[in-house]
Amino acid sequence: MFKSKKKLVIITTILLLLSGCSLPGLSGSSKDTIKIGTLNTSESMTIGYIIKQLIEHKTDYHAEIIGNMGSSIVQHQALEQGEVDITGTRYTGTDLPGTLQMELVTDTDKALKIVQREFEERFDQTWFDPYGFENSYAFTVTSKLAEEKKLQKVSDIEPYAADLRLGVDNAWLNREGDGYQGFVDTYGFEFGKAYPMQIGLVYQAVDSGNMDVVLAYTTDGRIEAFDLVSLEDDKNFFPPYDASPVARNDILKSHPEVRDILESLAGKIDEETMRYMNYEADVKMKEPYVVAKEFLEEHNYFENE
Repeated sequence: MFKSKKKLVIITTILLLLSGCSLPGLSGSSKDTIKIGTLNTSESMTIGYIIKQLIEHKTDYHAEIIGNMGSSIVQHQALEQGEVDITGTRYTGTDLPGTLQMELVTDTDKALKIVQREFEERFDQTWFDPYGFENSYAFTVTSKLAEEKKLQKVSDIEPYAADLRLGVDNAWLNREGDGYQGFVDTYGFEFGKAYPMQIGLVYQAVDSGNMDVVLAYTTDGRIEAFDLVSLEDDKNFFPPYDASPVARNDILKSHPEVRDILESLAGKIDEETMRYMNYEADVKMKEPYVVAKEFLEEHNYFENE
């Protein structure tokens, strides 16, 4: 009888202790935890960790990364359903035709004003001013091919296009508006063959000669690492893709320090800086957390506190 009571006390004590602790991956209450959604790219993860480290340095809140989100649509749904509080990287040219189902806008300032207005009115969310970099698409070739064919802008490809292989990410090939068909309509030519592939593989594909032209991201550090050349979009086919964080307004009201932190990043990360951070992550294989920490230290975000 005594042993049974003692055993019950021990089990009860263990359960009480567990109830007061957080298990790995299950952080504290939502009141004290800010959840940041990111895509599965080095760029999105690095930006997410910049926000996380700033929140944890400047406030008493805990911040958690919810990663591997497949698209801006998935990020938006997670915000709407309260699964995340902030999405670290949203691009004007992606959310205009995607989340908002609106026509593409080529004017940078106009595109920004539209997404800021629409996200406020439709979703009660704040689209912050951009970080300072744009991550657009760029038709990219090896420096050898660019020199041989004298390629400087996209229109220069036309005389050779029928014999060239194009490697592009899976989503772009069938996307309406700024996808492949829109490109053909604008530039008036098609490639001999177009192959859908993962965006991370296009750089090696063109460098190794398995592809002749690929559609790269302008902030990707592998463009320089592989000595590739991005061609000028001389017909302004691609819309602006300025990057900003987006957050739910209820979180910003209950945690005003978070608004201050997100606003402090506006205009502080230019395209060259973002390309360098992507290079550190994708080519030098540094963890995005480390890349983010080095950026914050180099720019004195942790000083004078």
